[in-house]
Amino acid sequence: MKKGKYFEDLACQYLLSLGYEILIRNLHCRYGEIDIVALDGEVLVFVEVKGTHTDFNPAERIDSRKLRKIYRCIENFLKDYPARECRVDAIIIRDNQIEHLKNISL
Repeated sequence: MKKGKYFEDLACQYLLSLGYEILIRNLHCRYGEIDIVALDGEVLVFVEVKGTHTDFNPAERIDSRKLRKIYRCIENFLKDYPARECRVDAIIIRDNQIEHLKNISL
């Protein structure tokens, strides 16, 4: 199993345990990819997942360039779906510990 899929599976399990509904995994668009699209109540949540088995902090890989790609994908996605409240979250997994960062921005 690829590491990315492993961490995304853990993130989905975590989100489901919080009552989120997983809508899409690995949403691809011409600008990049969004790991998870979920519903938190009525809020559409776009989730970036980063994980590692080392001491490196995977949150450092979510930089302004990565966030711009995510926002472009969101804009592209929202063209085809009704506008609703949405946010961007990050789930950081390190040493099997999950950190959920809500509403990250540039």
